[in-house]
Amino acid sequence: MQILKSHKTLNDPVSSLRFVRFMVTTCRAVVLPRFGGPEVLQLRSNVQVPDLKPNELLVRTRAVSINPLDTRMRSGYGRSLFEPLLPLILGRDISGEVAAVGASVRSLTVGQEVFGALHPTAIRGTYADYAILSEDELTPKPVSVSHVEASAIPFAALTAWRALKSTARISEGQRLLVLGGGGAVGFAAIQFSVAVGCHVTTTCGSKSIDRLLAAGAEQAVDYTAENIELAIRGKFDAVLDTIGGPETERLGINFLKRGGHYMTLHGVAASLADQYGLAVGLPVATAVLMKKRIQYWYSHGIEYSYTYMRADAEGLDEIRRLSEAGKLKIPVDKTFPITQVKEAHEAKDKRLIPGKIVLEFE
Repeated sequence: MQILKSHKTLNDPVSSLRFVRFMVTTCRAVVLPRFGGPEVLQLRSNVQVPDLKPNELLVRTRAVSINPLDTRMRSGYGRSLFEPLLPLILGRDISGEVAAVGASVRSLTVGQEVFGALHPTAIRGTYADYAILSEDELTPKPVSVSHVEASAIPFAALTAWRALKSTARISEGQRLLVLGGGGAVGFAAIQFSVAVGCHVTTTCGSKSIDRLLAAGAEQAVDYTAENIELAIRGKFDAVLDTIGGPETERLGINFLKRGGHYMTLHGVAASLADQYGLAVGLPVATAVLMKKRIQYWYSHGIEYSYTYMRADAEGLDEIRRLSEAGKLKIPVDKTFPITQVKEAHEAKDKRLIPGKIVLEFE
C-alpha cells in the first residue's frame, strides 16, 4: 500500500477527515485478469485506489464473504458485460472501518465500524484492503457482531429483502414458501419473514432441517427424501425460489394463492446476454419475462418476478436492527486469509464447504 503524507492532514484535525482519503493511493487487492478457475485470481500489492465521489466512502476491509456470484463471475458469468472491463476486483459483501468519506456523506464518520454490500454489477469489488462504497450501501456494524459474522450477511439479506418487502410486500399472518431455505438467501428470507410474523414453510437438504426450524420455519421438508407436493399442505401468499429451474418453478406456481407472488433468483438476462450479446440478449430476456408474467397471470392469477439484490438504505437499517437483536444470522462455515483466496474459491467450486466462506484481512 502506498501512502502519501500531508502536513495539513497531520496538523489540522478538521480537514483530516476529508484529506485522509488522498493518503491511500494504492492497496493490495485480488484481481481477475481473465475468466477461468481459481488459478486465474491474482493477489496484487499495488492496485490503484480511485478518487472518492461526493457520496462515497473508503472502507478499510476486515472481512468479505464469498457469494455464488463471485465464483460465477470468475468463471465467466456476465461475460458480455464484464469482459470489456477486465481486470476486475471480485467481492460484494464487506465489513470494516470507514477510512475516509466523500464531501456529501453525512450519516457515517471516519473510524466507524460498518458493513454492507455492493451492487451485483460493481466493477471494483471488495476483495481489497480498501474498498469504495456509496453511503446507501453501508450501515453501522452492531458491536455484538464480529467482522467475520457481519461480512456474511448483507448481500444475501438484501436479496431476500427486495423479494419479500419490495416485491411481495409480505405482512403479518401471511404464508411464505421458501424453495431452498438452506442457502444464505433462503435462510435470510426465513428470518425476515418470521420477524414480520409470517408462517414459513421451506424445502432443504437433511442437514439444514434443524437449523431452519430453529430459525422459526414451521415446516422444513427434505426434498431428497420426501415428495414435496404431498408433504406441503395448503396455498401460500408468496413463494421465493432460490433454486431455479422448470421443476421448482412449476412447484412454486402451483402452491400459490390467486394474487400471490412467485419470485426467482434465477433470471435469464445475463445468460441470454452472454449467449447472444447485450444488443440481442437483453431484449430477448425482457420478452421472456413479459411472456411468463402474462402467461401466469391469466392461467393462475399470480405475479411472476425475477429478483436480485440492490442497495436499499431502509433494508440495510432493518438488517442492522435484526442482526443486533440476534434475529438475523448467516452461519460461517470456514474462514481463509485473503492470501489463500484461490484455495477458498477452489473449496467452493468443489463444494467441500457447503456454507459461507469468509476471507479475512490482517
